[in-house]
Amino acid sequence: MSDSDLPAEYDLPPAPAATGKWNVLSIVAFVISLLGFNIIAVILGFIALNQVGKSGDRGKGFANAAIIIGLVTIILGIIWGFFGLAGLMANA
Repeated sequence: MSDSDLPAEYDLPPAPAATGKWNVLSIVAFVISLLGFNIIAVILGFIALNQVGKSGDRGKGFANAAIIIGLVTIILGIIWGFFGLAGLMANA
């Protein structure tokens, strides 16, 4: 059975093609993650990832990178804070 034998109701809509236009929010989220505003970068990264998925714009990599950098640095900051607090408590 070939594709032309299938009824029209089984045809899937084509995926949105990349327009060549960059999603500005994904770039902003990436830059903010590099500047250290990690919670804001993660939130903007998720919003940009949603926008890229709907519009088909470019910038999915920047949004993913902003989310990853933001989450990793938040986790490392929490770990560093626990070690710092444990060191202060040990000296007290």
